Amino acid sequence: MKAIVCTKYGPPEVLQLKEIEKPIPKDNEVLVKIYATTATIGDTIVRSGRHPDSRFYTLMLHIVFGLIKPKSPILGMEIAGEIEAVGKSVTKFKKGDQIFGSTFGLKFGGYAEYKCFPQDGMLAIKPTSITYKEAAAAPGGGMTALRCLRKGKLKQGQKVLINGASGAVGTNAIQLAKYFGADVTGVCSTTNLELVKSLGADSVIDYTKEDFTKNTETYDVIFDAVAKIPASRAKKSLKKTGVYLNVLTHSGSGENIEDLIFLKKLIEEGKIKPVIDRCYPLEQIIEAHRYVEKGHKKGNVAITLG
Repeated sequence: MKAIVCTKYGPPEVLQLKEIEKPIPKDNEVLVKIYATTATIGDTIVRSGRHPDSRFYTLMLHIVFGLIKPKSPILGMEIAGEIEAVGKSVTKFKKGDQIFGSTFGLKFGGYAEYKCFPQDGMLAIKPTSITYKEAAAAPGGGMTALRCLRKGKLKQGQKVLINGASGAVGTNAIQLAKYFGADVTGVCSTTNLELVKSLGADSVIDYTKEDFTKNTETYDVIFDAVAKIPASRAKKSLKKTGVYLNVLTHSGSGENIEDLIFLKKLIEEGKIKPVIDRCYPLEQIIEAHRYVEKGHKKGNVAITLG
C-alpha cells in the first residue's frame, strides 16, 4: 500500500511516498481503507521535531515521539474511510461501514491507504450529512475544543472570547460555544472575519486593528485556541469570576469515544460543521505541510487518498 513516511525530523521534504506492507487486522481489530485524512499543526510539529512555543515542549516531543526520528514514521492524526475487513472477535462494526476517527492514541498512521483500529478505539460511524474530507477533519479540532470549553463550565448567556477563531480548534469552539448558549466573540485576522461571523460569532475582533486586551470589554471565559496571547495579558479582560483557557494547557491528552459520539450527534443535527480550507491529494503532502506551517489556514487542510 502507499504511505507517506517521515524518515527523520526536519522540513516537509523529509516526508516520502513509499510502498509498504498492508496491515492485517487482529481478532479484535478492523481494517480501514482510508479515503481522507488531514494535515494539522500537530503533524507539522511532530515532523519537524521542534515545538514553536518552548524548549520544554520540544524536549517532551522528543521524549514521547522519538529522540532522533519519529518512532511512528507514518503521521496523520485523524481519518475517515470504510471498513474493509473485521477480525473474528469484532462485534461493533462490519465490513462496508463508513467511519471516522482519531489515530492519536494509535501512534498516528493516517497518511496511508490502510490502518488497523481496535474495535473499542477512537472510531465511530461517519455522519451521513458530511463528506469524507469533512469527517476526517472533525475529530481533532472538535474534541480539543470540546475538552477545553467543558473546563470553562459554560453557562447560558455567558460571554466567551475565542482567540484564533478561524483555525481548526477555533472554528469548532465558536460553534460549540454557541451550542452551549454563550455569547461569542471571535478574534481573527481581516481575511477571516466573514468566516467567523458565518459560524455564529456574535461579534468579531480583527486583531490586526484592535487588541482585545486593551479595550474595556470583559468576559466570563477567554479561550486562546492558538496559544498566542500570554495568560497575564488575556486575564486582564476576564471578569472577577472569569476562566482563562489555553489550548496547550487545558486540552489534556486523553481522548474518549463519548466525545467523538457527541460530535457526531451535533454534526448530524446541523449544530456544527467542520471547516475545510484546502484539499490536497496524498502525493502532495509536502505542499500541504508547507501551507499549514504558514499559519494562515482557515479551519482544516484535508488530504485525500485514491
